[in-house]
Amino acid sequence: MRRIALTIINEKIIFRPIGDIGPHIALTLRSKLHFMIAFFKSLHIVGFVSWFAGLFYLVRIFVYHAEAQAKTSPEREILSAQFKLMCRRVYSIIAKPALWITWVAGLAMLAIDWSGVDRRQYFQMGAPGWMSVKLVLLAGLTAYHLYCGRLLARIEAGLPSQDPFRLRLLNEGPTLFLVAISFVAVYGKNGTLKYEYLLIGLLGFAALVYAGARAYRKRRAKS
Repeated sequence: MRRIALTIINEKIIFRPIGDIGPHIALTLRSKLHFMIAFFKSLHIVGFVSWFAGLFYLVRIFVYHAEAQAKTSPEREILSAQFKLMCRRVYSIIAKPALWITWVAGLAMLAIDWSGVDRRQYFQMGAPGWMSVKLVLLAGLTAYHLYCGRLLARIEAGLPSQDPFRLRLLNEGPTLFLVAISFVAVYGKNGTLKYEYLLIGLLGFAALVYAGARAYRKRRAKS
């Protein structure tokens, strides 16, 4: 029995004996897979830009909602109702769809790359383990997203919100993820990523963010 292989010719799936597959067929298939990787990479970029924008804005509205609780009635009720509506729209219309676009497009790229179309550059090239680190960071960002969903549910249920200062610190979470993921993706892929420098840099950056938040709180308390 002769071995057969699946090929794509003029958008049609055809089974042919392996010995009959010409090099031009392989090149055409490889070209299409490269096109698909570029397409999903574009979607991936659109997804994570929108995702970060949604998370930044969402938690900032949490801060405004918490500060509105110190207002007097009826201003407090008016502001609370408006901020609840804004939170729900940002979470459901921007952040959640962007999460799915980011994950689906990213995993599609990895699946195509695993097929060997480009020497499995996401798995075998660059700094050791950089893709695993990026996936762990994305999983952490997803957990942050779900936690924001829980905070939104508490707000909509009329439960007491967190302290505004704690929410301001929470609002800087996406910043840390954005910096970490960007450096891992760029330096990891070209093979120059140093994990110890990445960790030191992130800890230093987090310390600066915390110091800035405390300084801002003290300045607002004096004004």
